[in-house]
Amino acid sequence: MKCIVGLGNPGRKFKKTRHNIGFMVIDELVDRHNWKLKKDKFNGKSTVEFLGDEKVVLLQPQTYMNLSGGSIRPLMDFYNIDVDDILVIYDDLDLPTGKIRLRQKGSHGGHNGIRSTIEHLGTKEFKRLRIGIGRPSGQIQVVDYVLGSFPKEKQEAVDSGIHKAADACEAWLEKSFPEVMNEFNN
Repeated sequence: MKCIVGLGNPGRKFKKTRHNIGFMVIDELVDRHNWKLKKDKFNGKSTVEFLGDEKVVLLQPQTYMNLSGGSIRPLMDFYNIDVDDILVIYDDLDLPTGKIRLRQKGSHGGHNGIRSTIEHLGTKEFKRLRIGIGRPSGQIQVVDYVLGSFPKEKQEAVDSGIHKAADACEAWLEKSFPEVMNEFNN
């Protein structure tokens, strides 16, 4: 069984914000396959489905970004999911809007959702899919930027990144992660 986690913040207020691009990828996967997320006992929204021969859990933690690991760890423990079988999707300020990048491990890089995940998993060695949201220009504070919505002129790049990220998730259910990295890290 594999687990795909999209990070974000719960509530309508945050739905279309840059920080919620991980949620948007999970929503794309759910829409593609006509699945439904349900509130679960792990302080998240999740579903357990099959894609081909692979059983997969999709999760959107409802703990707010900075506490994401508190939803991920209990779900992993309940389903007995190994850290090698988890993929965490999140926003990245250092990538251009819509660009995706997959990695097998790494530091939190200042991302509090990843920091919480590392703390709760007890390791930095889990798969990640980062989606670029670009950096703020001018005097905009980072916190205001990530909690802001994408401008209309960036929407095509955002949609493209979400679709590529969902494609990469589906590919991971059929191929090794290094193969998926080679295919999508162009």
